[in-house]
Amino acid sequence: MVLEASLNAAPPLAVRKRRPVTTEGPAVKWTLIAVALVFLGFFLFLPLVAVFVEAFRNGVAMYWAAIVEPDALAAIRLTLLVAAIAVPLNVVFGLAAAWAIAKFEFKGKALLITLIDLPFSVSPVIAGLVYILLFGAQGYFAPLLQGTGIHIVFALPGIVLATVFVTLPFVARELIPLMQEQGTGDEEAAISLGATGWKTFFRVTLPNVKWALLYGVLLCNARAMGEFGAVSVVSGRIRGQTSTMPLHVEILYNEYSFSAAFAVASILAFLALVTLGLKAFLEWRYAGDIASARGGH
Repeated sequence: MVLEASLNAAPPLAVRKRRPVTTEGPAVKWTLIAVALVFLGFFLFLPLVAVFVEAFRNGVAMYWAAIVEPDALAAIRLTLLVAAIAVPLNVVFGLAAAWAIAKFEFKGKALLITLIDLPFSVSPVIAGLVYILLFGAQGYFAPLLQGTGIHIVFALPGIVLATVFVTLPFVARELIPLMQEQGTGDEEAAISLGATGWKTFFRVTLPNVKWALLYGVLLCNARAMGEFGAVSVVSGRIRGQTSTMPLHVEILYNEYSFSAAFAVASILAFLALVTLGLKAFLEWRYAGDIASARGGH
């Protein structure tokens, strides 16, 4: 009877007070939040603010003069051109690699995944030196290029190759986990209904991964425009010809043209902020679609 009375007196399971996930108190939570905010403020926010402050220190007229200077405009055009070439190449590779890894089983699959991550672990300077070794005047492929009029090193093709190398993992790494999670059910259903391979890709596969693909493109584009190490090796740093924006910033800084250097650097910082802002806006605007795409499979 005592046991029965105690059971009847116990509150229902649904109204019992939930136990906290962790046992740490509010002090621990706010301390961790404060530490994270201090690090973000000190290592990210303050340097970013300093770039814009220094860029406009001598006024808007001096800032504008540094931006429209012929060598600066050439660097901006070259940076945008390289990104416009490198990003689509990475999209093609990322889609192909992610589709192969997620949808098929084959020998060397683990090796392919490892090689995709190689640019993360190899110094960009080493990547630039490799292209010098391959396509330089004394490189392995130099005899093939002689007489063709094609210049790889110290020209646009070399800059594009170096940029593609350092940005190679971004699109693929966004797509692979999602496509592995989704499996092959949708594609198999489409094919069983008579869809061709390309129609299945454009009508089924691509819509399912469009958000991951977009994020990969944004990250790849930001990395491509900001690349310095590999490009500095293969470009030759020819002012007004093979200098991208990061290289032009270094040239100006070494010449003690600090205001001009920070002015060009502010363009890079602004482009990075636009990329992050666009990503955040899309996540907010299409939150429902993104959640259903990730959780619907």
